[in-house]
Amino acid sequence: MLKYILNLFFPPVCIGCNSFLLTNEKVICTLCRHHIPLTNHHLNPENEAFKKFYGRIPLEYASAFLYFHKKGIVQEIIHKLKYKGHQEIGSVLGNWYAEDLKEKTTVKTADIIIPVPLHKKKLRERGYNQVTTFGLALSKELDIPYNDSLLFRTTYSKTQSKKNRLDRSEGIDAVFDVYFNDRDHDKHYLLVDDVITTGATLEACSRALLKIPGARVSIVCMAMAQS
Repeated sequence: MLKYILNLFFPPVCIGCNSFLLTNEKVICTLCRHHIPLTNHHLNPENEAFKKFYGRIPLEYASAFLYFHKKGIVQEIIHKLKYKGHQEIGSVLGNWYAEDLKEKTTVKTADIIIPVPLHKKKLRERGYNQVTTFGLALSKELDIPYNDSLLFRTTYSKTQSKKNRLDRSEGIDAVFDVYFNDRDHDKHYLLVDDVITTGATLEACSRALLKIPGARVSIVCMAMAQS
C-alpha cells in the first residue's frame, strides 16, 4: 500500500530518459532498452574486449555488455549508478547480462566473482562500490559465489575518469593486491567492473589475482568505451 501511494505521488521514472515508467517496466523503460547499444560480445570469444588484453595478461574470457559513448545513454546510466546512488542499475544490468552469460561454458566454470575494489577511503566517501549490485546479480543468476575481500586496493587515488590514458596506467600495478590462503589456489576468478577504457585497472587487478597459485582469470564488465 505504501509503495502504491508513493508511486501515485512520486511515480518512478526511467533512469535513461526520465520518462514515467509503465507498470511492467523497471528502472529502464522499454524504449531506452531498445536504444541501448549492446556489444553482443558473448557471441564471439575473440571479441574486442578479449583482444584488448592480448599480450598483456592471460585471460580465459572477457566481455562487456554495452557500448559506452560520451554523452550517450550508457554514460548517463553508469554516471547515475556511480555518482548518484542508483545502485539498482547494477542489479538490472547484471540480471539482464546473466541471461546471455548463462550460455557461456567458460563463464559457468568460474569459481568466484570478484569486484574491482575501491580503496577504503573512497568507499567511505562514496558509501558503496558501484560494481557491487552488478556482481551480486551475476552471482545469484549464475550461481557463482561472490567475494569482495580477496582483492583489495592498497592506494587511494583520484577518479580514473579525470585522468588521461598515461596517468591511468602509470604505477597502477602497485595499487592492487590479494589476501589468499591455500583454499584460494587453483580457482577460476571472474573479475567484474563497470567500464573498460584503457584496461589498465583490470590488467592490474588480474595481475594481482594471478599471484595466487593456479589462478585463472576472466573479465565481465557492464560496458566498454567505444570511440
